[in-house]
Amino acid sequence: MRVPLSWLREFVDITLSVEDLAELLTRSGLEVAAIERIGVPGSELPWDPEKVLIGNILEVRQHPNADRLVLADVDYGAPEPHTVVTGAPNLYEYRGLGRLSHPLKGVFAREGAELYDGHSEAKVKVKLKGRPVRGVMSDAMLCSEKELGISEEHEGIIILPEDAPVGMPLREYLGDVVIELDILPNMARCLSILGVAREVAALTAKPLRMPEYPIAANGPSIVGRVQVTVEEPELCPRFTATLIEGVSAGQSPLWMQRRLTMAGMRPINTIVDISNYVMLELGQPIHTFDADQVADQHLIVRKARPGEKLKTLDGKEHELSPERLVVCDPHGALAVAGVMGGEASEVSATTTRILMEMAVWEPGQVRRTANALKIRSEASRRLERGVDVGMLPLAQRRALGLIQQLAGGTVAEGMIDVYPRPRRDPQIDLTTREVKRILGMDLSASEIAELLRPLGFDCTLVDGQGGAFVRVVVPSFRWDVTLAADLCEEVARMYGYDRLPTTMLADELPPQRSVPEVELEQKIRDLLVGAGMDEAITYSLTNMASVARIEASEANPDRFLKLSNPLSAEREYMRRSLLPTLLEALAENLNERERVLLFEVGRVYLARVGQLLPDEPRRLALALSGARSARSWLGAGEAMSFFDLKGAVELILERLGVAGRTRFVALTDDPRFHPGRAATLILDAGTKGRATDSNSGVVVGVLGEIHPEVSERLGIKKTRAFAAELELDALIGATQPTRYTPISRFPAITQDLSLLVSYAVPADRVVATIRKYAGNELASLTLIDLYEGERIEKGKRSMTYSLAFRSASRTLSDADVNKVRAKIIKGLEFDVGAVLRA
Repeated sequence: MRVPLSWLREFVDITLSVEDLAELLTRSGLEVAAIERIGVPGSELPWDPEKVLIGNILEVRQHPNADRLVLADVDYGAPEPHTVVTGAPNLYEYRGLGRLSHPLKGVFAREGAELYDGHSEAKVKVKLKGRPVRGVMSDAMLCSEKELGISEEHEGIIILPEDAPVGMPLREYLGDVVIELDILPNMARCLSILGVAREVAALTAKPLRMPEYPIAANGPSIVGRVQVTVEEPELCPRFTATLIEGVSAGQSPLWMQRRLTMAGMRPINTIVDISNYVMLELGQPIHTFDADQVADQHLIVRKARPGEKLKTLDGKEHELSPERLVVCDPHGALAVAGVMGGEASEVSATTTRILMEMAVWEPGQVRRTANALKIRSEASRRLERGVDVGMLPLAQRRALGLIQQLAGGTVAEGMIDVYPRPRRDPQIDLTTREVKRILGMDLSASEIAELLRPLGFDCTLVDGQGGAFVRVVVPSFRWDVTLAADLCEEVARMYGYDRLPTTMLADELPPQRSVPEVELEQKIRDLLVGAGMDEAITYSLTNMASVARIEASEANPDRFLKLSNPLSAEREYMRRSLLPTLLEALAENLNERERVLLFEVGRVYLARVGQLLPDEPRRLALALSGARSARSWLGAGEAMSFFDLKGAVELILERLGVAGRTRFVALTDDPRFHPGRAATLILDAGTKGRATDSNSGVVVGVLGEIHPEVSERLGIKKTRAFAAELELDALIGATQPTRYTPISRFPAITQDLSLLVSYAVPADRVVATIRKYAGNELASLTLIDLYEGERIEKGKRSMTYSLAFRSASRTLSDADVNKVRAKIIKGLEFDVGAVLRA
């Protein structure tokens, strides 16, 4: 929230510097995000007090040599008026009228003043220099809002109120400081100038000037002319309505527009500006109806009817479900309660009768409706956090008084006030023992009362059997205080968080216990980082468009868990896979660099039939693309392939101790991956996994090259991309303790084995067969050559393996190894049809 200091000073005297005030507010829990200075020292464009002044335009004459220029004689407090050449269109109407009979005040800038260039789209500073304009010397100017840095308006000069003092530096008249506050939900009472003023008054021990706002209700009584019916009192605890007639809406005065602009709101017209002004000042949202558009002058608060529609002020038509609350007349809905009004009853330039409504709504109802309809406004922001139920009569008087002052009209006597269960200010007994328990401070009951009273709490000291305590009556503007603990928080804020005592932990730290699952997860992270990959953390929430980019058939909303109150359409569903968001991150990073290697450890959310909570298994996803090695003077290196990804997966399997229990099987029917360049990871049967492989195990992962169509949808065009997703819980669950064997002191014998193998036989089957017949003395097995081409039978390939044999108890002889070699060759021929290459 943006708080102009001049507005704040209307409610409380401020003697501190802005910096000291900001620090005091921040220390009390009301964080100051920024301080903006406008026209004063320290601002981006400080107005020179000797060169930027308030002037009175005495006479406007036509320029002798230009049709679109005029000469204005300006009194700025000097002995003689100064003539200014200007093309401001809002001065044309005063040409030729002679000396003006009424004050016409503007901003007069003398030569040497620093201003913004009013004809430049960017904020370009210029220094005013005298020069002839069509034969007339121009060494001063009348300024627009853009030239002063107030707004982007530059079609005409600023017209100040008639009572603006001539010759006063503009800095003193319009200069201001705006404090920007980050209002957290627990400080929602400060979403108004009055709310912030209460805090400042309490923290600085200054009196709060609580306004009264009397009005002249000189019209007929509202009783019998306006009717209000509240059908849902639980959702609308209080509803008030007033009537003002004979209104002539127009443009609000400069002082109001100026404050609204500094507070971050755009001026529109008198009625809308007054509504926003009162909401910012007192914290109570207002809605105004064109009374002539309200049937029978009867406002009804009820639930929406099935299929009922309403076109809101933003021009959008909404179909309202029965759980939405509306304000209507006998013919239909006029507004979505607490969120936005309807277009049909909007106050327009022709409106003369205004029916003004202020109400308190159940915060949860407003929040759910605003989220469902995707309508966020300053009014709903306040109402969904709670407003002061006792503020309504004062806010009604303030708004009616401003309308009467600025737009004329006759105020009907009285106010319709539907308040079936008036609030009774709750009482809370706060003991010194409770303060000691929560805050660790020894404060007397009188000290506690003195800390709470400045915040508006009515405190009475009571002598009880256990000692004196404070009986606190909670005012209506502190609807957030319901417990003794809430009062303790207020005591701490007023006492000063920086003054709270520090207490060291007296107990011993609990013993640290090993959590194998967490340690293994961290081990996997360390392994992948050591392999040159970067960890990514993507959103657990996604959308159907993102899912469809990876796999169109998966983008079925019925399969996903959907949030009932998503913050945006991009974050509506809980993810079922890590790949969509990780591949999007890969694509975005490839726009900035040529080589990207990412991994993510996270949970997915799978709905369970008949159960409220989903299954949340952990997954590990990898995504990589680009060159195998970083660019250097040696060159960029080859592009990564499927085997780089497979190698990273094998590294994890080996270090987890499950490599011997897993195998890769070709995958051809997954639309996410390139056919023939993808595989599934199979784990031995008996391990819990995602889907059962009918032959010998369960599927615990997929990996492969991303399908070209998927890459195109992701925007990956210059390089191939590879990705994998593994069931982390299944792999960790299958992990076996690491077992070490003594290093043999006997030498190894190495032999090569060249085989002719059919294309239909996977390489891992060949390896498994060799190990099967080689026995325990096979120390290592490595594929050292793969050949296809001339002199090789069609449909076959040559595979050469290096086999190392070593015994733990003796030195092997050539005869021992040749015997095992013969057994291997015979077994390969029988099991996979492989023969020794000649």
